[in-house]
Amino acid sequence: MEWKDFATQGARAAQWAADYHAGLRDRPVRAQTRPGEIAGKIPDQPPDAAEDIEAILGDLDEIILPGMTHWQHPRFFAYFPANAAPVSVLAEYYVSTMAAQCMLWQTSPAATELETRVIDWMRQAVGLPDQFSGSIQDSASTATLCAVLTMREKALGWAGNREGLAGQKQVRIYASDQVHSSIDRAIWVAGIGEANLVRIPVTGAARAMDIDALRAAIAADRAAGHLPAGVIACVGGTSVGATDDLRAVLTLARDEGLYSHVDAAWAGAAMICPEFRDVWEGVEMADSVVLNPHKWLGAQFDCSTHFLADPADLVRTLAIQPEYLKTAGADGIINYSEWTVPLGRRFRALKLWFLIRAHGLDGLREMIRNHVHWSESLARRLADAPGIEIVTQPMLSLFSFRMAEGDEKTEALLHKINNDGRIYLTQTRVDGAYVIRFQAGAFTTTEADIDTAFEVITELAREV
Repeated sequence: MEWKDFATQGARAAQWAADYHAGLRDRPVRAQTRPGEIAGKIPDQPPDAAEDIEAILGDLDEIILPGMTHWQHPRFFAYFPANAAPVSVLAEYYVSTMAAQCMLWQTSPAATELETRVIDWMRQAVGLPDQFSGSIQDSASTATLCAVLTMREKALGWAGNREGLAGQKQVRIYASDQVHSSIDRAIWVAGIGEANLVRIPVTGAARAMDIDALRAAIAADRAAGHLPAGVIACVGGTSVGATDDLRAVLTLARDEGLYSHVDAAWAGAAMICPEFRDVWEGVEMADSVVLNPHKWLGAQFDCSTHFLADPADLVRTLAIQPEYLKTAGADGIINYSEWTVPLGRRFRALKLWFLIRAHGLDGLREMIRNHVHWSESLARRLADAPGIEIVTQPMLSLFSFRMAEGDEKTEALLHKINNDGRIYLTQTRVDGAYVIRFQAGAFTTTEADIDTAFEVITELAREV
């Protein structure tokens, strides 16, 4: 296809997108295909000759679409949302058209300066103090890796990158067992090792790190000759929304001289609503905070905002400046590639700029408040339904439930729900028990969709 044909095909793609979203409620949420079914319809060898766009688009509809799980479906209640508001998709259209590599200020000054501005908009929106700055990462996993690398380097006196980890003291990182698996991966990639991720037990309904146990673990490691380096706290953990006491954890981290990172990848979005910030108290003491606008705020994946109290430590950890990456004749600029692991950077700021301007914070607040209210209401209704138990109470819009008859019946219910196709849910374990998670977060979810969830769950629970 040539650029002269693009306007026609681009208009066709836009109409396809509109039709796709208009018909989502008529599709099963989760793909109903068998393993290997899609691959079996795709030729083993690539074509030597160019194919007509009509054939390609026909296969998109006939082969690919039936094998897609629809993350933008209004009854997608699994995992956490990965929203894509229409205006964000439109912004990505422009980003893809320009196809800029925004690694340095000089490679696209507007991309760098807009990123600086929208990060500050987000900082204000979620109530972080003005000393925080930051960048847009691809995901919370990358932001967490950046934080762990900074913990390691700062604790080692910046010797890790230079000399390697051999012969150094064992670097120790502390977190509860409720944090996301991306923390484990960051520990692996950073060369620290799984054995040096110290799991702190949790207490209470919030499943928060036990502060006394954290303090004791740090003291024991110092006594053993290890090197405590950092603490990772969570707000709204992936499993059932575990939330640490930030003020207590971050105060202890500061007293012990440890670098601190707060993973609020999902729940951080709700901090645009001041009434939910009780779980945010003390966050101003953090060194590093991450939240994902691509989850609950409607920004097209990928878009993760990484806030830093002082970026100097991160830049010292990651920045490499060969001659070919220097910007001559410009002072006071930011090269965000020095704040991230990849050198290459997409123009992610544009979709966040479009999104905030098109919806306003008030529009986004209304969506989140509705999701929280509707989820709380559903939990109350399910609690009154025969044979169903609420296991963990709503943390914002996330709660868990199970069949009173135990794990086997609960798992059977989940399979029935997802094979039915009207809604999509996922599982976790709480204190060893198999439970079903529910979270409301899809951008287009309505109260009627929550009613449908209640009907599907209770109907299929009776069959189980």
